[in-house]
Amino acid sequence: MLLAYTNRFLTIAQIIRSLKKNYDEDHNNNILFQIKNLNLRLSLIRYMQLFGVLSLFLSVFAMLLLFLEQQQVGIYIFGLSMLSLLVSLGISFWEISISVTALRVHLSDLVDEKKEKKSKH
Repeated sequence: MLLAYTNRFLTIAQIIRSLKKNYDEDHNNNILFQIKNLNLRLSLIRYMQLFGVLSLFLSVFAMLLLFLEQQQVGIYIFGLSMLSLLVSLGISFWEISISVTALRVHLSDLVDEKKEKKSKH
């Protein structure tokens, strides 16, 4: 899971660098909007990673507590690890929905162009 989050982070960072270069050459507001959208997604991925790592840490700590026969505390810590995992997955869902919306907006330009070509013929 964390590897997938990291790969998404690195891919988006690379896209932002490319868009920034394009924006420097042609100050297009559409490119700026895309960069802002990707920046939000980077922040969300950072929080996904944070809560994912916290989940793993708490899970391992809970196992240690259970090994040390501290069942009650271990159970609560494990519950917190599951809550942290849920938060990470929830943020992941949010980030994916932003991505899908951005792709639909991007593809809508193609659909509009196709409709215009049909209307001209």
